[in-house]
Amino acid sequence: MTSGLLDTSVVVDWHDPIVVAALPDQMAISAITAAELAAGPHLAATSAEASKRQARLQEVEAKLEPLRFDGTAVRSYGLVVAAVVREGRKPRNRFADLLIAATAHANGLDLYTRNGDDFAGLEDLVHVIAI
Repeated sequence: MTSGLLDTSVVVDWHDPIVVAALPDQMAISAITAAELAAGPHLAATSAEASKRQARLQEVEAKLEPLRFDGTAVRSYGLVVAAVVREGRKPRNRFADLLIAATAHANGLDLYTRNGDDFAGLEDLVHVIAI
């Protein structure tokens, strides 16, 4: 049985057949992903897009309880940022992604994403599965 933390990019596309085929048996999201999804309807350019994003938010809220960003995740975030800086990257550019990666690390979960490059340099900390 596989388990993993879904990056926001996966949740946004989770009805795509390619994504569905790659999803783990047990799925989780981080509080950071939940926050990004909650902001989505308010940032939409059209009312149709806002409605679509609201429906996705409600679907996710009904299916998954977000993992908290707790003290263990805080310490994991320090490791994640250090790894990114060692790779010559700037952590501020991918702040939410690094918080999500820290949540995966803190909970011992693989990280499923549509944007594998966003997590470059974290291979020693988090197993990233690019879909």
